[in-house]
Amino acid sequence: MGVPGLLGLAAWSFYVLVLAVQPHQAHSSIRGSFGLNKDAVASPENGLCASSVTVHGYKCEEHEVTTKDGYILSVQRIPEGRVGGTAGTKKQPVLIQHGVTVDGLTWFLNSPGQNLPLILANNGFDVWIANTRGTRLSRQHVSLVPGQPAFWNWSWDELVSFELPALFDYVYGQTGQKIDYVGHSLGTLTALASFSEGKLVNQLKSAALLSPIAYLSHMKTALANIAAKSFVGEIRTLFGQAEFNPKGKARGDFIKFLCDNPGVDCYDLVTALTGKNCCLNSSIVDLFLTNGPQSTSTMNMVHLSQTVRNGVVAKYNYGRHDYNLMHYGEAMPPIYNLSNIPHDLPMFLSYGGQDALSDVLDVKHLLDDLKSHDVDKLSVQFIKDYAHVDFIMGVNAKDVVYNQVVKFFEGQHLRSLMEASVV
Repeated sequence: MGVPGLLGLAAWSFYVLVLAVQPHQAHSSIRGSFGLNKDAVASPENGLCASSVTVHGYKCEEHEVTTKDGYILSVQRIPEGRVGGTAGTKKQPVLIQHGVTVDGLTWFLNSPGQNLPLILANNGFDVWIANTRGTRLSRQHVSLVPGQPAFWNWSWDELVSFELPALFDYVYGQTGQKIDYVGHSLGTLTALASFSEGKLVNQLKSAALLSPIAYLSHMKTALANIAAKSFVGEIRTLFGQAEFNPKGKARGDFIKFLCDNPGVDCYDLVTALTGKNCCLNSSIVDLFLTNGPQSTSTMNMVHLSQTVRNGVVAKYNYGRHDYNLMHYGEAMPPIYNLSNIPHDLPMFLSYGGQDALSDVLDVKHLLDDLKSHDVDKLSVQFIKDYAHVDFIMGVNAKDVVYNQVVKFFEGQHLRSLMEASVV
Protein backbone atom coordinates (compact mmCIF):
# COMPACT_ATOMS: atom_id res chain seq x y z
CA MET A 1 0.00 0.00 0.00
CA GLY A 2 1.30 3.47 -0.85
CA VAL A 3 1.73 6.40 1.51
CA PRO A 4 -1.69 7.97 0.73
CA GLY A 5 -3.41 4.74 1.69
CA LEU A 6 -1.48 4.50 4.92
CA LEU A 7 -2.40 8.06 5.80
CA GLY A 8 -6.06 7.24 5.61
CA LEU A 9 -5.53 3.98 7.41
CA ALA A 10 -3.73 5.74 10.22
CA ALA A 11 -6.74 7.82 11.03
CA TRP A 12 -8.80 4.73 11.72
CA SER A 13 -6.01 2.64 13.22
CA PHE A 14 -5.05 5.23 15.76
CA TYR A 15 -8.63 5.66 16.92
CA VAL A 16 -8.79 2.11 18.16
CA LEU A 17 -5.15 1.85 19.17
CA VAL A 18 -5.26 4.69 21.63
CA LEU A 19 -8.42 3.50 23.29
CA ALA A 20 -6.44 0.46 24.42
CA VAL A 21 -4.01 2.52 26.49
CA GLN A 22 -4.90 2.01 30.13
CA PRO A 23 -2.47 4.38 31.95
CA HIS A 24 -3.95 7.47 30.31
CA GLN A 25 -7.32 8.22 31.89
CA ALA A 26 -9.89 9.95 29.72
CA HIS A 27 -11.59 13.02 31.15
CA SER A 28 -14.76 14.73 30.03
CA SER A 29 -17.08 17.51 30.91
CA ILE A 30 -19.15 15.46 33.37
CA ARG A 31 -17.73 13.71 36.43
CA GLY A 32 -18.98 11.20 38.96
CA SER A 33 -20.81 7.90 38.64
CA PHE A 34 -24.29 9.03 37.52
CA GLY A 35 -25.75 6.56 35.05
CA LEU A 36 -22.88 4.08 35.42
CA ASN A 37 -23.74 0.42 34.95
CA LYS A 38 -20.98 -1.20 36.99
CA ASP A 39 -22.31 -4.68 36.23
CA ALA A 40 -21.87 -4.28 32.47
CA VAL A 41 -18.90 -6.62 32.08
CA ALA A 42 -19.19 -9.41 29.56
CA SER A 43 -16.94 -12.39 28.86
CA PRO A 44 -17.15 -15.38 26.54
CA GLU A 45 -17.75 -17.55 29.59
CA ASN A 46 -20.91 -15.99 30.97
CA GLY A 47 -22.32 -14.17 27.94
CA LEU A 48 -23.84 -10.75 27.58
CA CYS A 49 -27.26 -11.74 28.92
CA ALA A 50 -25.94 -12.89 32.30
CA SER A 51 -23.53 -10.02 32.75
CA SER A 52 -25.57 -7.07 31.55
CA VAL A 53 -29.27 -7.86 31.23
CA THR A 54 -30.72 -10.51 33.56
CA VAL A 55 -28.91 -8.94 36.53
CA HIS A 56 -31.33 -6.03 36.12
CA GLY A 57 -34.45 -8.17 36.11
CA TYR A 58 -34.99 -8.49 32.35
CA LYS A 59 -35.50 -11.69 30.39
CA CYS A 60 -32.68 -12.40 27.96
CA GLU A 61 -31.85 -15.18 25.54
CA GLU A 62 -28.51 -16.16 24.01
CA HIS A 63 -28.69 -17.06 20.32
CA GLU A 64 -26.17 -18.09 17.66
CA VAL A 65 -26.47 -17.09 14.01
CA THR A 66 -24.33 -18.73 11.32
CA THR A 67 -23.55 -16.69 8.22
CA LYS A 68 -23.28 -18.16 4.73
CA ASP A 69 -19.51 -17.66 4.88
CA GLY A 70 -19.32 -19.72 8.07
CA TYR A 71 -19.03 -17.24 10.95
CA ILE A 72 -20.99 -18.03 14.10
CA LEU A 73 -22.30 -14.82 15.64
CA SER A 74 -23.40 -14.30 19.22
CA VAL A 75 -26.76 -12.54 19.39
CA GLN A 76 -28.79 -11.58 22.46
CA ARG A 77 -32.55 -11.20 22.59
CA ILE A 78 -34.45 -9.13 25.17
CA PRO A 79 -38.04 -10.15 24.35
CA GLU A 80 -39.79 -7.71 26.66
CA GLY A 81 -39.35 -4.98 29.22
CA ARG A 82 -38.92 -5.56 32.93
CA VAL A 83 -42.67 -5.18 33.47
CA GLY A 84 -43.44 -7.61 30.67
CA GLY A 85 -46.49 -7.04 28.51
CA THR A 86 -49.80 -8.40 27.36
CA ALA A 87 -49.62 -12.16 26.93
CA GLY A 88 -49.73 -13.28 23.31
CA THR A 89 -49.06 -9.79 21.94
CA LYS A 90 -46.43 -9.69 19.22
CA LYS A 91 -43.77 -7.11 19.93
CA GLN A 92 -42.00 -5.19 17.20
CA PRO A 93 -38.46 -6.61 16.66
CA VAL A 94 -35.51 -4.21 16.55
CA LEU A 95 -31.92 -5.17 15.71
CA ILE A 96 -29.14 -3.04 17.23
CA GLN A 97 -25.72 -3.02 15.55
CA HIS A 98 -22.55 -1.55 17.10
CA GLY A 99 -19.58 0.07 15.36
CA VAL A 100 -15.99 -1.00 14.67
CA THR A 101 -13.70 -2.39 17.43
CA VAL A 102 -16.50 -2.59 19.99
CA ASP A 103 -19.24 -5.15 20.63
CA GLY A 104 -22.79 -5.33 21.94
CA LEU A 105 -21.64 -4.58 25.49
CA THR A 106 -21.10 -0.95 24.52
CA TRP A 107 -24.85 -0.35 24.49
CA PHE A 108 -25.13 -1.42 28.15
CA LEU A 109 -22.49 0.77 29.80
CA ASN A 110 -25.08 3.27 30.96
CA SER A 111 -27.57 2.29 33.67
CA PRO A 112 -30.70 0.26 32.75
CA GLY A 113 -32.84 3.38 32.66
CA GLN A 114 -30.40 5.15 30.35
CA ASN A 115 -29.18 2.58 27.80
CA LEU A 116 -30.84 2.08 24.44
CA PRO A 117 -31.60 -1.68 24.43
CA LEU A 118 -33.44 -1.61 27.75
CA ILE A 119 -35.22 1.63 26.88
CA LEU A 120 -36.51 -0.03 23.71
CA ALA A 121 -37.52 -3.15 25.65
CA ASN A 122 -39.42 -1.03 28.17
CA ASN A 123 -41.23 0.66 25.29
CA GLY A 124 -42.60 -2.64 24.00
CA PHE A 125 -39.92 -3.70 21.50
CA ASP A 126 -38.44 -7.17 21.03
CA VAL A 127 -34.74 -6.23 21.15
CA TRP A 128 -31.91 -8.11 19.39
CA ILE A 129 -28.24 -7.23 19.98
CA ALA A 130 -25.63 -8.07 17.32
CA ASN A 131 -21.95 -8.83 17.93
CA THR A 132 -19.79 -8.58 14.82
CA ARG A 133 -17.43 -11.36 13.74
CA GLY A 134 -14.02 -11.20 15.41
CA THR A 135 -15.24 -9.56 18.62
CA ARG A 136 -14.90 -11.54 21.84
CA LEU A 137 -18.32 -13.20 21.71
CA SER A 138 -18.26 -13.95 17.96
CA ARG A 139 -14.92 -15.70 17.41
CA GLN A 140 -16.26 -19.00 16.09
CA HIS A 141 -16.45 -20.38 12.56
CA VAL A 142 -17.67 -23.65 11.12
CA SER A 143 -14.17 -24.58 9.90
CA LEU A 144 -11.69 -21.85 10.91
CA VAL A 145 -10.20 -20.56 14.16
CA PRO A 146 -8.99 -17.02 14.95
CA GLY A 147 -5.37 -18.15 14.83
CA GLN A 148 -5.69 -18.79 11.08
CA PRO A 149 -5.22 -15.82 8.72
CA ALA A 150 -8.20 -17.04 6.69
CA PHE A 151 -10.47 -16.30 9.66
CA TRP A 152 -9.69 -12.59 9.16
CA ASN A 153 -10.07 -12.54 5.37
CA TRP A 154 -12.95 -10.06 5.29
CA SER A 155 -13.77 -6.38 5.26
CA TRP A 156 -17.03 -4.54 5.77
CA ASP A 157 -18.06 -5.80 2.32
CA GLU A 158 -18.63 -9.20 3.92
CA LEU A 159 -20.66 -7.59 6.70
CA VAL A 160 -22.88 -6.19 3.93
CA SER A 161 -23.03 -9.40 1.89
CA PHE A 162 -23.20 -12.05 4.62
CA GLU A 163 -23.49 -10.77 8.17
CA LEU A 164 -26.41 -8.35 8.07
CA PRO A 165 -28.45 -10.66 5.77
CA ALA A 166 -27.89 -13.58 8.17
CA LEU A 167 -28.97 -11.49 11.15
CA PHE A 168 -32.07 -10.20 9.36
CA ASP A 169 -33.00 -13.68 8.14
CA TYR A 170 -32.68 -15.08 11.64
CA VAL A 171 -34.63 -12.36 13.43
CA TYR A 172 -37.31 -12.39 10.75
CA GLY A 173 -37.52 -16.18 10.97
CA GLN A 174 -37.88 -16.04 14.76
CA THR A 175 -40.45 -13.24 14.85
CA GLY A 176 -42.27 -13.39 11.51
CA GLN A 177 -42.20 -9.58 11.36
CA LYS A 178 -40.36 -6.86 9.52
CA ILE A 179 -37.51 -5.41 11.55
CA ASP A 180 -36.57 -2.00 12.87
CA TYR A 181 -32.82 -1.36 12.78
CA VAL A 182 -30.51 0.82 14.84
CA GLY A 183 -26.88 1.26 13.80
CA HIS A 184 -24.02 3.37 15.13
CA SER A 185 -20.90 4.34 13.16
CA LEU A 186 -19.80 1.32 11.09
CA GLY A 187 -23.24 -0.14 11.79
CA THR A 188 -24.64 2.69 9.69
CA LEU A 189 -22.19 2.28 6.80
CA THR A 190 -22.95 -1.41 6.37
CA ALA A 191 -26.67 -0.71 6.54
CA LEU A 192 -26.55 2.10 3.96
CA ALA A 193 -24.47 -0.03 1.61
CA SER A 194 -26.91 -2.92 2.03
CA PHE A 195 -29.94 -0.72 1.40
CA SER A 196 -28.31 0.71 -1.73
CA GLU A 197 -28.04 -2.79 -3.22
CA GLY A 198 -31.62 -3.68 -2.33
CA LYS A 199 -30.54 -6.05 0.44
CA LEU A 200 -32.60 -6.26 3.64
CA VAL A 201 -35.25 -3.82 2.44
CA ASN A 202 -37.97 -6.48 2.10
CA GLN A 203 -37.45 -7.46 5.76
CA LEU A 204 -36.92 -3.94 7.05
CA LYS A 205 -39.58 -1.70 8.56
CA SER A 206 -37.45 1.38 9.35
CA ALA A 207 -33.88 2.33 10.27
CA ALA A 208 -32.32 4.72 12.79
CA LEU A 209 -28.71 5.64 12.00
CA LEU A 210 -26.73 7.29 14.80
CA SER A 211 -23.53 9.17 13.96
CA PRO A 212 -23.82 7.95 10.35
CA ILE A 213 -20.65 6.95 8.53
CA ALA A 214 -20.61 6.90 4.75
CA TYR A 215 -18.23 9.48 3.28
CA LEU A 216 -15.09 9.99 5.37
CA SER A 217 -13.11 12.61 3.45
CA HIS A 218 -13.42 15.22 6.20
CA MET A 219 -12.73 12.92 9.15
CA LYS A 220 -10.26 14.70 11.41
CA THR A 221 -8.64 13.77 14.69
CA ALA A 222 -5.53 15.45 16.09
CA LEU A 223 -3.75 12.28 17.19
CA ALA A 224 -4.53 10.43 13.98
CA ASN A 225 -3.10 13.25 11.88
CA ILE A 226 0.19 13.13 13.76
CA ALA A 227 0.24 9.34 13.49
CA ALA A 228 -0.31 9.58 9.75
CA LYS A 229 2.42 12.16 9.20
CA SER A 230 5.05 10.78 11.54
CA PHE A 231 4.72 7.02 11.83
CA VAL A 232 3.86 5.56 8.44
CA GLY A 233 6.64 2.96 8.79
CA GLU A 234 5.42 1.77 12.19
CA ILE A 235 1.86 1.50 10.92
CA ARG A 236 3.02 -0.60 7.98
CA THR A 237 4.72 -2.99 10.42
CA LEU A 238 1.75 -3.03 12.74
CA PHE A 239 -0.60 -4.04 9.96
CA GLY A 240 1.44 -7.07 8.94
CA GLN A 241 -1.07 -9.30 10.77
CA ALA A 242 -4.45 -10.59 9.62
CA GLU A 243 -6.13 -9.81 12.95
CA PHE A 244 -6.24 -6.18 13.96
CA ASN A 245 -5.97 -6.48 17.74
CA PRO A 246 -5.89 -3.02 19.38
CA LYS A 247 -4.63 -4.62 22.59
CA GLY A 248 -1.64 -6.23 20.89
CA LYS A 249 1.84 -5.47 22.17
CA ALA A 250 2.90 -3.75 18.92
CA ARG A 251 1.02 -0.56 19.76
CA GLY A 252 2.75 0.34 23.07
CA ASP A 253 5.90 2.20 22.02
CA PHE A 254 4.10 3.64 19.00
CA ILE A 255 1.46 5.32 21.13
CA LYS A 256 3.93 6.51 23.77
CA PHE A 257 5.98 8.28 21.12
CA LEU A 258 2.88 9.91 19.64
CA CYS A 259 1.74 11.12 23.04
CA ASP A 260 5.07 12.92 23.48
CA ASN A 261 4.32 15.16 20.47
CA PRO A 262 3.64 18.83 21.30
CA GLY A 263 -0.04 19.66 21.27
CA VAL A 264 -1.20 16.08 21.77
CA ASP A 265 -3.23 15.55 24.94
CA CYS A 266 -3.20 11.85 25.71
CA TYR A 267 -5.04 12.52 28.94
CA ASP A 268 -8.18 13.32 26.97
CA LEU A 269 -8.06 10.49 24.46
CA VAL A 270 -11.72 10.25 23.57
CA THR A 271 -11.87 13.96 22.74
CA ALA A 272 -8.70 13.81 20.67
CA LEU A 273 -10.01 10.90 18.65
CA THR A 274 -13.76 11.32 18.34
CA GLY A 275 -14.37 15.03 18.87
CA LYS A 276 -15.36 17.00 21.94
CA ASN A 277 -18.05 14.79 23.45
CA CYS A 278 -20.28 16.98 25.57
CA CYS A 279 -21.96 14.50 27.80
CA LEU A 280 -19.75 11.62 28.91
CA ASN A 281 -19.39 10.49 32.48
CA SER A 282 -15.71 9.90 33.26
CA SER A 283 -16.49 6.67 35.13
CA ILE A 284 -18.34 5.30 32.10
CA VAL A 285 -15.40 6.18 29.88
CA ASP A 286 -13.09 4.31 32.24
CA LEU A 287 -15.41 1.29 32.08
CA PHE A 288 -15.45 1.55 28.30
CA LEU A 289 -11.66 1.54 28.18
CA THR A 290 -11.52 -1.41 30.56
CA ASN A 291 -13.88 -3.52 28.47
CA GLY A 292 -12.59 -2.67 25.02
CA PRO A 293 -11.57 -2.30 22.33
CA GLN A 294 -12.32 -5.47 20.35
CA SER A 295 -10.54 -7.09 17.44
CA THR A 296 -11.49 -6.65 13.83
CA SER A 297 -9.69 -7.65 10.64
CA THR A 298 -6.77 -5.71 9.21
CA MET A 299 -8.53 -5.95 5.85
CA ASN A 300 -11.51 -4.15 7.36
CA MET A 301 -9.29 -1.31 8.57
CA VAL A 302 -7.65 -1.07 5.15
CA HIS A 303 -11.07 -0.90 3.51
CA LEU A 304 -12.06 1.94 5.82
CA SER A 305 -8.84 3.74 4.95
CA GLN A 306 -9.72 3.46 1.26
CA THR A 307 -13.04 5.13 2.01
CA VAL A 308 -11.16 7.98 3.71
CA ARG A 309 -8.69 8.36 0.88
CA ASN A 310 -10.90 7.96 -2.17
CA GLY A 311 -13.94 9.97 -1.11
CA VAL A 312 -16.38 7.34 -2.38
CA VAL A 313 -18.26 4.44 -0.83
CA ALA A 314 -16.91 1.49 -2.78
CA LYS A 315 -16.10 -2.18 -2.40
CA TYR A 316 -12.66 -3.30 -1.23
CA ASN A 317 -9.83 -2.40 -3.61
CA TYR A 318 -7.37 -5.28 -3.88
CA GLY A 319 -4.70 -2.92 -5.17
CA ARG A 320 -4.18 -4.62 -8.53
CA HIS A 321 -6.38 -4.48 -11.58
CA ASP A 322 -6.10 -8.23 -12.17
CA TYR A 323 -7.20 -8.99 -8.59
CA ASN A 324 -10.13 -6.61 -8.91
CA LEU A 325 -11.03 -8.18 -12.25
CA MET A 326 -11.00 -11.60 -10.60
CA HIS A 327 -13.35 -10.47 -7.82
CA TYR A 328 -15.57 -7.95 -9.60
CA GLY A 329 -15.14 -8.44 -13.32
CA GLU A 330 -13.78 -4.91 -13.64
CA ALA A 331 -10.50 -3.14 -12.97
CA MET A 332 -11.81 -0.90 -10.19
CA PRO A 333 -14.10 -1.89 -7.31
CA PRO A 334 -17.80 -1.13 -7.82
CA ILE A 335 -19.29 1.85 -5.98
CA TYR A 336 -22.18 1.58 -3.56
CA ASN A 337 -24.58 4.12 -5.05
CA LEU A 338 -26.36 5.44 -1.97
CA SER A 339 -28.86 7.36 -4.10
CA ASN A 340 -30.28 3.94 -5.02
CA ILE A 341 -31.61 3.48 -1.48
CA PRO A 342 -35.40 3.10 -1.87
CA HIS A 343 -36.91 6.56 -1.54
CA ASP A 344 -39.80 5.29 0.56
CA LEU A 345 -37.61 3.55 3.16
CA PRO A 346 -38.25 5.21 6.55
CA MET A 347 -34.94 6.46 7.97
CA PHE A 348 -33.92 8.55 10.97
CA LEU A 349 -30.42 10.09 10.89
CA SER A 350 -28.92 11.71 13.97
CA TYR A 351 -25.51 13.41 13.82
CA GLY A 352 -23.45 15.75 15.97
CA GLY A 353 -21.77 19.09 15.37
CA GLN A 354 -18.63 18.09 17.27
CA ASP A 355 -18.13 14.64 15.72
CA ALA A 356 -14.61 14.24 14.32
CA LEU A 357 -15.39 10.86 12.72
CA SER A 358 -18.85 11.48 11.29
CA ASP A 359 -18.01 15.01 10.19
CA VAL A 360 -20.81 17.46 9.41
CA LEU A 361 -19.59 17.98 5.84
CA ASP A 362 -19.50 14.24 5.20
CA VAL A 363 -23.01 13.81 6.60
CA LYS A 364 -24.20 16.63 4.34
CA HIS A 365 -22.68 14.71 1.41
CA LEU A 366 -24.72 11.69 2.48
CA LEU A 367 -27.87 13.80 2.80
CA ASP A 368 -27.27 15.11 -0.72
CA ASP A 369 -27.41 11.48 -1.93
CA LEU A 370 -30.75 11.20 -0.15
CA LYS A 371 -32.21 14.43 -1.57
CA SER A 372 -34.80 12.51 -3.59
CA HIS A 373 -36.01 10.59 -0.55
CA ASP A 374 -39.69 10.92 0.28
CA VAL A 375 -39.97 13.88 2.63
CA ASP A 376 -42.19 12.07 5.10
CA LYS A 377 -39.84 9.05 5.17
CA LEU A 378 -36.62 10.82 6.18
CA SER A 379 -36.10 12.45 9.58
CA VAL A 380 -32.83 14.22 10.38
CA GLN A 381 -31.67 15.31 13.82
CA PHE A 382 -28.66 17.58 14.27
CA ILE A 383 -27.25 17.86 17.80
CA LYS A 384 -24.85 20.79 17.92
CA ASP A 385 -22.90 19.70 21.01
CA TYR A 386 -22.72 15.94 20.34
CA ALA A 387 -19.66 14.02 19.20
CA HIS A 388 -19.20 10.37 18.20
CA VAL A 389 -19.36 8.64 21.58
CA ASP A 390 -22.17 10.76 23.04
CA PHE A 391 -24.61 8.73 20.94
CA ILE A 392 -23.89 5.49 22.80
CA MET A 393 -22.69 6.62 26.23
CA GLY A 394 -23.95 10.18 26.73
CA VAL A 395 -25.60 10.67 30.13
CA ASN A 396 -28.41 12.59 28.41
CA ALA A 397 -28.65 10.35 25.33
CA LYS A 398 -32.02 9.02 26.51
CA ASP A 399 -33.59 12.47 26.47
CA VAL A 400 -31.72 13.84 23.47
CA VAL A 401 -31.53 10.83 21.12
CA TYR A 402 -33.15 7.60 22.30
CA ASN A 403 -36.58 9.06 22.98
CA GLN A 404 -36.49 10.47 19.45
CA VAL A 405 -35.61 7.03 18.07
CA VAL A 406 -38.57 5.48 19.90
CA LYS A 407 -40.85 8.30 18.70
CA PHE A 408 -39.66 7.80 15.11
CA PHE A 409 -40.24 4.03 15.17
CA GLU A 410 -43.65 4.39 16.76
CA GLY A 411 -44.62 7.13 14.31
CA GLN A 412 -43.64 5.02 11.31
CA HIS A 413 -45.54 2.03 12.69
CA LEU A 414 -48.65 4.15 13.16
CA ARG A 415 -48.29 5.55 9.65
CA SER A 416 -48.00 1.99 8.26
CA LEU A 417 -51.18 0.95 10.07
CA MET A 418 -53.04 3.97 8.74
CA GLU A 419 -51.85 3.34 5.19
CA ALA A 420 -52.84 -0.33 5.47
CA SER A 421 -56.31 0.59 6.72
CA VAL A 422 -56.85 2.91 3.74
CA VAL A 423 -55.94 0.14 1.33
